[in-house]
Amino acid sequence: MNLVNKTEKTFVLTTPLYYVNDVPHIGSAYTTMAADVVARFQRLLGHQVLLITGTDEHGQKIQRSAASSGKAPQEFCDQIVPSFLNLWEVLNIQYDRFSRTTAANHHAIVKEFFQRVWENGDIYQGQQKGWYCVSCEEFKEERELLEDKRCPIHTTKQVEWRDEQNYFFKLSKYQTQLEEFYQSRPDFIQPASRRNEVLNFVSQGLQDFSISRVNLDWGFPVPVDSKHTLYVWFDALLGYVTALLEPDAEPTLANALEKWWPINLHLIGKDILRFHAVYWPAMLISAGLPLPERVFGHGFLTKDGQKMGKTLGNTLDPVALVQRYGSDAVRYYFLKEIEFGKDGDFNEIRFIHVLNADLANDLGNLLNRTLNMVKKYCAGKVPSIAQSAIPAENSLKAIGLSLGEKVKQAYETLAFNEACHAVLSLVQASNKFIDDQAPWTLYKQGKQEEVEAVLYTVLESVRLAAYLLSPIIPNISSDIYQQLGWGINFNDQTESLIIAPFTTHATWGVLSDQQQLGTPQPVFKRIEALKND
Repeated sequence: MNLVNKTEKTFVLTTPLYYVNDVPHIGSAYTTMAADVVARFQRLLGHQVLLITGTDEHGQKIQRSAASSGKAPQEFCDQIVPSFLNLWEVLNIQYDRFSRTTAANHHAIVKEFFQRVWENGDIYQGQQKGWYCVSCEEFKEERELLEDKRCPIHTTKQVEWRDEQNYFFKLSKYQTQLEEFYQSRPDFIQPASRRNEVLNFVSQGLQDFSISRVNLDWGFPVPVDSKHTLYVWFDALLGYVTALLEPDAEPTLANALEKWWPINLHLIGKDILRFHAVYWPAMLISAGLPLPERVFGHGFLTKDGQKMGKTLGNTLDPVALVQRYGSDAVRYYFLKEIEFGKDGDFNEIRFIHVLNADLANDLGNLLNRTLNMVKKYCAGKVPSIAQSAIPAENSLKAIGLSLGEKVKQAYETLAFNEACHAVLSLVQASNKFIDDQAPWTLYKQGKQEEVEAVLYTVLESVRLAAYLLSPIIPNISSDIYQQLGWGINFNDQTESLIIAPFTTHATWGVLSDQQQLGTPQPVFKRIEALKND
């Protein structure tokens, strides 16, 4: 298969294809919020972006969940999938493709991929013996298990012993190639802690892994043996490929890989790292396909310092959280307060404190007070100030001149918390600047030019902050831009790309002289107390 090199103007990223054994949880929301931020940022850079999300709907876990609810598996999946679509909508996720592994075009892609690997001699039949976690859909080594043969990830679930005939993929064949690949592409697995985890696992020697199950009806049959059903991971990982198909295209690998392959970024939770960083590359090598550019495994979330779970009664409903506080608030907290890649905690009291301090007080109040002064001292228009009138050593301009590049680098490395802190430093400096300069006093002294210089500098700082935060808080950023006289909605990505490209709007001094400003209004209302359900 001849694959043309992608242009630098395309960027494709994926979330995991989420299991539909239950409605989505906060972990699913966390990964998808991060993916949406990356996609929005890449669009601001002028790239054609494809954000893929979706659902993994096959396997024993799904079959059992469906049976326990008295439904057929497909009916069960069809009832759960809308809960993901609804959550993405309330979180303001602008995905481009939603991949379902039960789709007919996906079946065609899986069959063709299987055939390529089969013809390469990398699939054989053998006997599988071992401890199996249905929740993980993965065999576990005995040394990994907790007391009472419990799964190290699903700690309340006991693994099950399996002794059955399966088809296997020759992972061991690719030991050397994978090790060489990891050495040649040190940025393939991120962050560094995940890379070290994978290197340690691979160094212990790779074992062939099962790609089929017997006595399981829910899934695609193995193309060469209908008595076997394809193992969920061999099926699910290819959902990324199926999503690349244009809506009316014939479902072939050639058509799927024509424009967007290879994928630039897989965003995943650390619990599925091995599948994406070891099994997936080996499968692709076997099929003769280029490998993805980057796999990033983020950490787990806890609530009030405890692991979340139904048995503990401390689950966090992402839909309810958004309905209570708004999508921007939820997006901001999880991406600013948690270092992406590490484990993080949600505490509602801290959540409210952060929102009030950063969004209501620092950013929102700064905009409101500045607009009111412009209305009072400058007839509601951007002051006519020449750029040269504000020296480079001005404390706000000094921060602003380099802030765009600093935040760009943070987004590119998925350091969302660093991006937020960098922008917030400008916002906080602006509040201090306006207090120190006291334009109200300058106005009383008849120093109109100095008043206008101060207010322009602060207005431009607020604008720059809103722009650089727009991938994370698009609604608030849109409100700020519109109050500053720009008819820009950051939820309209095409419009933002054309009217507010990163090369222009991430720089200092974009506000136009005599630009008419909007009516001051809160962009984020202070949360007075912890709200009851």
